[in-house]
Amino acid sequence: MSYVAPQVRDKFETLSVDLKNIILEKNVQINNLHDLIRVLEEIVKEGEE
Repeated sequence: MSYVAPQVRDKFETLSVDLKNIILEKNVQINNLHDLIRVLEEIVKEGEE
């Protein structure tokens, strides 16, 4: 189950519903902004493949 820490939840909530759902389906731990950026970069990379 994915986790988004309270300190980055406001940034997470600015994303589109579809993007948030993709992130949550990945079962990731997002504890800080760096983690969020890393997950977004992974999604972009997967989309390019």
